[in-house]
Amino acid sequence: KLQLADSGGGSVQAGGSLRLSCVVSGYAVKLPCMGWFRQTPGKDREAVATLHTSTGDTYYVDSVKGRFTISQGGARNTLHLQMLSLKPEDTAMYYCAANPYCVALRTSDDQFDNWGQGTQVTVSS
Repeated sequence: KLQLADSGGGSVQAGGSLRLSCVVSGYAVKLPCMGWFRQTPGKDREAVATLHTSTGDTYYVDSVKGRFTISQGGARNTLHLQMLSLKPEDTAMYYCAANPYCVALRTSDDQFDNWGQGTQVTVSS
């Protein structure tokens, strides 16, 4: 069974950085689509950054462009999100997600059906 374990969240001051990691287990081949999403109470979950692992295509929500970088890890089916210059508005629960069947980049949460448990990111001003 495909399972995702995300980690790396924490509490930082504005301007700080964090690196989130996602490790996939229970899946023997490379997942084509992976991504990071975030959600705050009372709001819809939004795509922060997504990646097609074969084409290298990426998507970033406008608010994180130039500050966040999504990348594949050295091991198969690992994913990172490097977050720099963090802002209080980046505070959220962050989730890793995967889609084993996509043929092109996916950019919304309804296009992913496998999720990590979430890791909390809190940025104080």
